[in-house]
Amino acid sequence: MRAEARELAFQLIFERLFVKDNFDDEEFFMSLHKEEDLLFTKDIIKNYEDNAQEIKEIISSHLVGYEINRVYKVDLAVLCEAVTEIKYLKTPYQVVANEAVRIAKKYSTEKSGRFVNGVLSTIIKSQLDTYGY
Repeated sequence: MRAEARELAFQLIFERLFVKDNFDDEEFFMSLHKEEDLLFTKDIIKNYEDNAQEIKEIISSHLVGYEINRVYKVDLAVLCEAVTEIKYLKTPYQVVANEAVRIAKKYSTEKSGRFVNGVLSTIIKSQLDTYGY
């Protein structure tokens, strides 16, 4: 199920926000039962790692009243996963936004769902032509 794969990708990105190297993701990947989910998660992580700075710049430029270093790390990881999927995997933005809000509500604060939705909405609206939607 892609929702499970997205959650795992979010968790791995969250880890990467704190630890700069020496990743051992194999234990995480063992929790995925379908090969397609494993490949999907690995694709998200590879694209995030290859483009982390650009992804953070996109998020930072669409924050209103916040600096990126003040955003809860859980919310930042959710946003990084979502932007990675939209920009590099070309997943329909509606699906990504719904899943990002779900993950934020599950793992972060009571207000995080609205925060993540607002930031993603701003990013999506400003990038529709860029992302080819």
